[in-house]
Amino acid sequence: MGLVAAAILTIASLAYIFWPSENSFSQRAKSRLDYLRERKDAIYENLRDLNFEYKAGKYPEEDYATQRGLLENEAANIMAEMDTLERA
Repeated sequence: MGLVAAAILTIASLAYIFWPSENSFSQRAKSRLDYLRERKDAIYENLRDLNFEYKAGKYPEEDYATQRGLLENEAANIMAEMDTLERA
């Protein structure tokens, strides 16, 4: 009798723990603005990493200036597009 009760309790506990309460695989669709925000965050992180590596002596001056300019231009384009989308 005790073994049956333990088995039922175990099955009920496992069902409670692992039974999905809602569809965990459904995600809301990302908008263009969500994508741009994520991209902006990634670019800012890349700029921080670039500055750190430059100060550590891993980048020559010319490469640092070129890479920084490219990242800043991309960030400016993303910010401009975000402003356009937020106004609409």
